[in-house]
Amino acid sequence: MARLSAELEDRFLSDRCPERISLDDILKLAGERTFGFLFVLLSLPSALPLPAPGYSTPFGVVIALLAAQMLVGARKPWLPGRWRSRQIDRDSVQKLLRAGLPWLRRIEAIARPRLTTVCTSLPGRIWLGLAIFLMGCSMIAPIPGTNTLPAAGIFLTGFGLTDDDGAISLFGSVMGLLVTAAIWTAIWFGGASLTDWIRSLLAS
Repeated sequence: MARLSAELEDRFLSDRCPERISLDDILKLAGERTFGFLFVLLSLPSALPLPAPGYSTPFGVVIALLAAQMLVGARKPWLPGRWRSRQIDRDSVQKLLRAGLPWLRRIEAIARPRLTTVCTSLPGRIWLGLAIFLMGCSMIAPIPGTNTLPAAGIFLTGFGLTDDDGAISLFGSVMGLLVTAAIWTAIWFGGASLTDWIRSLLAS
């Protein structure tokens, strides 16, 4: 099976790429790796160290919905037809991929099938689904500082799913949950943002 980065480059950065790209186009490319593939792509805009306004909340909603399906043991995702047919212009997709593919290739360089039961067994997928669901909820929250690190955790967890690399998925899920716990602790104590809460904690 071709590397994810190679498939994305061939499909969306070539002359064959249509002017408008739908989620259904992406699902067809994903094949059997649908859950992991979608988690990677939907978290990528927010996980990148560059501004991505407007992506985190709607993509976080879709991520949380997909993760809830993993929690109940689904092997293939279900999405409303209206979501599947929603289109994004080619320039936006290509700009995102050009920024994200170098990061994806760095992870691919160390990825390999290991601890595969984490990605393939029902208990393992329930754990990953729960972790991604909680991280997705953090992405939804319209609070500064709550998007990038949870999205990075989802990105790593999803990438591990695509390659049956349980080590990467475990690392991404644990890291993401720790960050999510810090975010919701900050919200509980009334912080306007995660960075404000950390700053006040250090000051005290």
